[in-house]
Amino acid sequence: MNQPDTGVAAEKFSVKRLLPLLVMIGGFISFFWFGLDQYLSFQALKDNRDLLMHWRDQNFLMATLGFVGSYAVLSGLSVPVGLWMTLVGGFMFGTIAGGFLSLAGASAGATMVFLAARYAFADVLRARCGVAVAEMEAGFKENQLSYMLVLRLVPLFPFWLVNLVPAFLNVSLRIYLLGTFFGMIPGALVYASVGNGLGVVFEGGGEPDLGIILAPEILIPIIGLAALALIPVIYKKFIKSGT
Repeated sequence: MNQPDTGVAAEKFSVKRLLPLLVMIGGFISFFWFGLDQYLSFQALKDNRDLLMHWRDQNFLMATLGFVGSYAVLSGLSVPVGLWMTLVGGFMFGTIAGGFLSLAGASAGATMVFLAARYAFADVLRARCGVAVAEMEAGFKENQLSYMLVLRLVPLFPFWLVNLVPAFLNVSLRIYLLGTFFGMIPGALVYASVGNGLGVVFEGGGEPDLGIILAPEILIPIIGLAALALIPVIYKKFIKSGT
């Protein structure tokens, strides 16, 4: 009887392979350990509004790159500030520019997590789970882009989870990037538009409505886009059932 090659498995599951994820976990813990989350509040944004806008006007390129870079790093560390950062993007740069700058930062951060997870765990998970992962991978592989778009469009799946699952199912990097960027466009523009109106909200002494994405007039079109993304999947199944 052949014995499993434990040496190969041990080599794959080495500290070296885990290093990117360990760095991310360390960064995540440090973010809260040093209390950096206290600066991510509406009150802090309101108190520093004039200073922030002045700095943006005097250093526009640096402000743009700094925002995208900060968004990418925080997303890469899986710090749950995506919604907040998108609001700030709209606040600083307007709905369209802020929305697409947010998309750039979020996509870059999500790709970091995807690559780190694939490098650290994907081979080991496939080796240990074998048939189960292979079946899921086969089902996902035929319609990778459609499934990625649905996962990104529907605001029911946690951002960090959607970053990880495709890494384990051998989704190609190109499809992952396309599905991530285009799938997040509706949500990014909606929240950037909310951020764009924060100045008026602050002047009125109110708080922005962060549940706007769940409003029927917003959510129904997004679900409609998700349904359109599934048409290729349904078509392929229909063709197969007819042959």
